[in-house]
Amino acid sequence: MIEKTYMVFFKTLCNETRLNIILCLEKSPKHVSQIIKETNMEQSRVSHNLQCLVKNGFVTVEQKGKQRVYTLNKDTVVPILRDTKKHTQKYNLNVC
Repeated sequence: MIEKTYMVFFKTLCNETRLNIILCLEKSPKHVSQIIKETNMEQSRVSHNLQCLVKNGFVTVEQKGKQRVYTLNKDTVVPILRDTKKHTQKYNLNVC
């Protein structure tokens, strides 16, 4: 059972579109049109992948008026990104 949850976790992260959205949200919370503009992706692609990120707890969403604002999960995802950056710098990881 744990292996399956790990698979879902890492599959969520290893998708290039979702990773780009996560990195876009690393700077600050954003609504869909801002994410689309910064990532240069189609609206349907961004929306579909945001649903996955919300469902799996990587991103939270808050309704503000007519807009939905997406934010990274500060408890788990932000520390993971920080630790990943530290790891990649320490081991000088480049594209294999």
